[in-house]
Amino acid sequence: MNAMDVMLFDLDGTLLDTATDLHRALVRLLTEHDRPPIALEQTRRHVSRGARGLVRLAFGDVPNEAMLTSRLVDLYQQDIAAHSRAFDGMVEVLDALRSGGHRWGIVTNKLEALARRVVQECADAEQLTDASVLIGGDTAGERKPHPAPLLLAADQLDAPVDRIVYVGDAPTDIAAGQRAGMQTVAVGWGYVPEDEAGYEHWPADHHAATPRDLLSLLDRL
Repeated sequence: MNAMDVMLFDLDGTLLDTATDLHRALVRLLTEHDRPPIALEQTRRHVSRGARGLVRLAFGDVPNEAMLTSRLVDLYQQDIAAHSRAFDGMVEVLDALRSGGHRWGIVTNKLEALARRVVQECADAEQLTDASVLIGGDTAGERKPHPAPLLLAADQLDAPVDRIVYVGDAPTDIAAGQRAGMQTVAVGWGYVPEDEAGYEHWPADHHAATPRDLLSLLDRL
């Protein structure tokens, strides 16, 4: 196993807790259509499925899904990071990476422009200014679980894939990392859907229940 040069993170549910802002936008959309709100916990369990997945959660199978998805994104952009912040312990993980001379970055299925806004406007924005790369769901022409976004990140970083570790809170993250030839870490503090097996059952190289576990793992990577 080669030593790690770079650690890449998924954004929503891994690096940042963005669920409340997404939930508020979804509740506003429901209100516009005279539908009752859903619980925040329901939203949290579907964040990894993106805006379209949240619309399906709230409205079911409807013919105007594309319109509703577009409107949800519009509402989300109006107040995109009011309650978003790094998960407890993740700033310390980034500090440890810096101290060890490692670069870090973000690879997310969120649209790149939205991802950049969240990173720049969230409560911990000052701790996120030195990301070496940010790849969004529309940057590489493919979305995870396709490996293209991760391979593009490796290319932009000029880093060999076997010296990159990808950290994520969804099976699609682990699949993308494996297909890209990277080490993978499945984390247990994110937005795991109810119909998915627990993160500890995903075929990742490593598993971390908390950011503190990820911090301990750095010494072995």
